[in-house]
Amino acid sequence: QVQLVESGGGLVQPGGSLRLSCAASRSIFSISTMGWYCQAPGKPRELVAAITSTGTTYAISAKGRFTISRDNAKNTVNLQMNSLKPEDTGVYYCNAVYGRNIYWGQGTQVTVSS
Repeated sequence: QVQLVESGGGLVQPGGSLRLSCAASRSIFSISTMGWYCQAPGKPRELVAAITSTGTTYAISAKGRFTISRDNAKNTVNLQMNSLKPEDTGVYYCNAVYGRNIYWGQGTQVTVSS
C-alpha cells in the first residue's frame, strides 16, 4: 500500500515556473516507477513524465521544459516545470507502480493564465 500526496500547484503566468512535489507514505527506493500525469478539462489523463531507477521519460510537450527527479532520502518525487504555457493547465496527479498495483494521489491544480 502506498499513499501519495501532491503539493505545489497554483496559478502562474505564462512563462513562469512551478515545482510540484509528491510525498510517498513508504520508501520510494522499492517503487519501480513513479510519474506525473496531467488531466486537462475535458481530456483524458496523460503522462507528463516518469522516472525509474534507470532513467526518465517525458511527453513530447514536456521535453526541455520539465524535469522529474526523485529523492529517495525524503521519499519524494518532484516535477520542476519551467516556461509554462496555458496548455499546461490541468490537474496534476502523482502515480506509483509498486508490485502489481498502481497508486494515485488526489491531484493538485495547475493553472497557467495571465
